[in-house]
Amino acid sequence: MKVKMMRCIPLLLVLAMLNAACSKSGSAQPTPTPPPPTPTPTSSEVTAWLTTGDKASLLSKQSDVLNFGTTSNSFGNLSVDSTIGYQTVDGFGYTLTEGSAYLINKMSAADRTNLLTELFGNGTNSIGVNYLRVGIGATDLSTSVYSYNDLPAGSTDVTLTNFSLAKDMTDVIPVLQQIVAINPSIKILATPWSPPVWMKDNGSSIGGSLIPAYYSVYANYFVKYIQGMKALGITIDAITPQNEPLHPGNNPSMYMTAAQQAAFIKNNLAPAFAAAAITTRIIVYDHNCDRTDYPLDVLSDPAARAVVDGSAFHLYAGDISALTTVHNAYPTKNVYFTEQYTASSGSFPGDLRWHLRNVVIGSMRNWSRVALEWNLANDPAMAPFTPGGCTVCLGALTINGSSVTRNVAYYIIAHASKFIPAGSTRIYSSNYGNIHSAAFLRADGKKVLLVVNDEGSTQQFNIKFKDKWFATSLAAGAVATYVW
Repeated sequence: MKVKMMRCIPLLLVLAMLNAACSKSGSAQPTPTPPPPTPTPTSSEVTAWLTTGDKASLLSKQSDVLNFGTTSNSFGNLSVDSTIGYQTVDGFGYTLTEGSAYLINKMSAADRTNLLTELFGNGTNSIGVNYLRVGIGATDLSTSVYSYNDLPAGSTDVTLTNFSLAKDMTDVIPVLQQIVAINPSIKILATPWSPPVWMKDNGSSIGGSLIPAYYSVYANYFVKYIQGMKALGITIDAITPQNEPLHPGNNPSMYMTAAQQAAFIKNNLAPAFAAAAITTRIIVYDHNCDRTDYPLDVLSDPAARAVVDGSAFHLYAGDISALTTVHNAYPTKNVYFTEQYTASSGSFPGDLRWHLRNVVIGSMRNWSRVALEWNLANDPAMAPFTPGGCTVCLGALTINGSSVTRNVAYYIIAHASKFIPAGSTRIYSSNYGNIHSAAFLRADGKKVLLVVNDEGSTQQFNIKFKDKWFATSLAAGAVATYVW
């Protein structure tokens, strides 16, 4: 009996030990679960809009998630510094020639309203054009050559009794009135291609010079124009005394030397404005970047300089840095970029990259308050134009009835006008190789960076702001606008 009991005890111990082991195993801590992976961000601090030379993207909003961080890479930087400010921006736009107004006004009322809202509105589907240049009388892209005081040969009208805006009442003024209704704050620069021919020493719409005896009469012509437009609800913010004063071969046109312009401004135009309580700004020159001597000569005259707001430029000759040359000589006087055309023989990719680099980014980096392309619209034959006027100037729009084609100049300006409202300030941004940029600080605190890749291949780079950055890339010739 005792033997049997002794043999059972170890078995009981074994069972107890097995039960204890099972109990301990059941209470053991589970294997730790690894933390979930960091989620990929789905919201973006930065919004990007893209146009490519192959037209695969045309002012297209990108879906890329772009957030500033500190992840290192080997790319070069485009740096932005909003604490370093330069000039205030007045706007981006085109010239509304009489020819372009004629085509727009021929559209159906609904199509015209839709187009003008797209161009000058501030909605999601608008490009926010906020600056226009117009002709005082005909430009070379008008349906005919005219002024506001045309008379039979041999007649004069020194009291301007026959002054009339009637020629522009059909198309230009109605279209401008509709634009002002859409964007009441739009700024308008007006410039003549020629005065009435009876005021000129050759009696022709082409070339010739203003007869000195008619300087005061011509000054009153400007006054009547500005007052007449104001009475129709159109404020002229600024004028230049003559479009391309060193190009007397256009139709219409007039030759005006720097000395003549300085004398006209200080002795006649500015006093006439003051007498009529007109505050419209007077801007000189309005011609190519190769002749900085012209605006510098006008500004060197103390009496002219006192009443002049600044100088305007085109880039059919010279280098865009001419604006900085003039700015540095007279830093209290503004500079403006007021015209550059795209040719019907040009290419979309070539014009996109050249104009973005020079006309928009280039002018802004050289102190310009505006960047304007040339004609807003023409028809498929590049018309209307005057006899001898430009036959190859491609408008931002081609209008055929109520059908509208958006050409390269539309996108050149839209990449700035849609995102940079009047009153924005250009701020510091760097370039990286042939990747060119201009940056802006808006009144709402947002930053806008306009970038063009002028290299022959896709480029990767960082956009850096406040010691953080994000990586992005642009195809050869592409332009992008980044907003944050």
